[in-house]
This record gives sequence, structure tokens and C-alpha cells, in this order.
Amino acid sequence: MNAIEVTGLTKRFGDKLVVNNVSLKVKSGEIVGFLGPNGSGKTTSIRMMCGLLRPDEGHGQVLGYDLIKDRLLIKSQVGYMTQKFSFYEDLTIEENLSFVARLYNLKPVKKHTTETLEKLGLLSRRNQLAGELSGGWKQRLALAACTMHKPKLLLLDEPTAGVDPKARRDFWEEIHRLAADGMTVLVSTHYMDEAERCHRITYISYGELLADGSLHDVIADAGLYTYSLTGPNLERFIPELQNNKGVQQVAPFGNSLHVTGTDLQALKRALKPLEQHEDIQIEQSETNLEDVFIKFMSDSTDNMQ
Repeated sequence: MNAIEVTGLTKRFGDKLVVNNVSLKVKSGEIVGFLGPNGSGKTTSIRMMCGLLRPDEGHGQVLGYDLIKDRLLIKSQVGYMTQKFSFYEDLTIEENLSFVARLYNLKPVKKHTTETLEKLGLLSRRNQLAGELSGGWKQRLALAACTMHKPKLLLLDEPTAGVDPKARRDFWEEIHRLAADGMTVLVSTHYMDEAERCHRITYISYGELLADGSLHDVIADAGLYTYSLTGPNLERFIPELQNNKGVQQVAPFGNSLHVTGTDLQALKRALKPLEQHEDIQIEQSETNLEDVFIKFMSDSTDNMQ
């Protein structure tokens, strides 16, 4: 069964086409990464799928409910974690969770609040003001609040922006635990290592869905070839490579250069002159998701321009 099955979602704000004919399927219990540049329509798409925005065109079902007719029912079954921390900073953690419990009519409130505090390791901080929390603890509070009513679908909009690597790892461990218990997760992110933790990824660019599949399939379908250059003073070769038609991307990685292109023979010709430098090693390597992300961005036109 699909938790999300939408077709042709379209949304305009004035004369700006923000989401253009997006179709998406997400299986129950699946973790799907929703990728794309800033302003690409990810947040608008998520808000349409959780019932907060009505699409101008398109149809579908979320958790078996009609996307247009049953928006209130969808809202009651979905947990939505926004980009910005959206809880009351002058209330304690416990007071915020009690407020959310009352919104969802969870009774008894005290029991549900305490269970949520215990489950996510917040019990010792229950009396701390939300405004005093670090980014990682605010994130944990937000996750607790949007999952305490046990939603079947969790929508996360760039949930780990601004938190440290340890907090991000802990967060993803919790996401996989929730998915193992049957919850479906759609998460937008800019972090490639997070996208690689998802069962499947989709890529939306300026309102249009460009890719959908497993990590391996999305990288393979991009048709990119990649070479790794190692050696001293590699920066001197960057302008020459960037001006070569066979090269699409040149990216420094520590003491190496990542050079990619879609035409293997043209890429080899572009790298041929560097072979005369004995201190430079040139090896074909695996294309990664960041290479694909940059390619999609380069090939797309900003719909706000």
C-alpha cells in the first residue's frame, strides 16, 4: 500500500508557478529523501501533501484519504516538522508537549506527555524553557511533539539544519526506529549523507520532479562519469578544466580534484594533457550523489527568474 500517491500536483502564487505537475508515490514504512535546491518547491509540495495547502491542480490520496476532500482527516494522521522551530520558547519542554497533547485530544494529557518525554530522552529536561535549548535539543523536542499522537506519516522539512553531526546521527537513528515500527517518512534535506540514509530519493528542481528511485538508480540514470585527480597544486588546473567542453564539474576535495562529465570520451580528452605531469595521478572513480545534485541544479532553470 502507498502512504502517498499524488498525481499532477501544481501550485501557483500569483503569476509564479512554484510546483509544476509533480507526481509522487511513497510506500508505507518507507523513508524517502526529498532533494532539491532552495526555492525548488519542496516545502510547498509537502504542505499540499499534509493538507495545509490546496493544490491548484492535481489529485491523489494520502494515507487513503482524498487529497482535496479529506484535508482535515489527513492533518490528524500526519506529523509535520517545519524548517523553523515553531514551539513556544517561553514555555518549558513539558508545557509545550502538554499543549500539543491537548491539540490532538490525547487523554490523559499527563500520561501521554510523560511517555513522550521518556521515549526521546527529555525527562530530565522537562522543566527547561524551550528557548534555552540548543539546536539539537530543540530538534528533539520538535520531533517529540510531531510524533506523540503516533502519526502514520511523518513529513520533515529540512529537520537537521543547524545541528551538530552527533545530533544529526541520533536523529536519524530515531527516524529509522520509527520507520521500523511502520511509520512512513518523507524528509527534505540538503545533506547528501542524510539522503544516502533514505530507502529512496526524489529530486525536485524549481517545481519539477526530475528523478525518483534508489540511490544507485538515481546516480546511474544521471549518466555522469567521474575522475579523481591527486597531486600537488591541483588548483592551477581548475580554470583550464572548467573551460573544456568535455568537463561539466570540477570540485576540490582536500588534496584531490573531482572532475565529471556526461561524455566519457570527451572527458578523457580533457584530462589527456594532464598525463604529462608525473606528479599527477588520474583515476576513474565512482560518481556520488553530490555530483548528481550539482548536475541537476546546473541543468535547471529557476522558475522565479
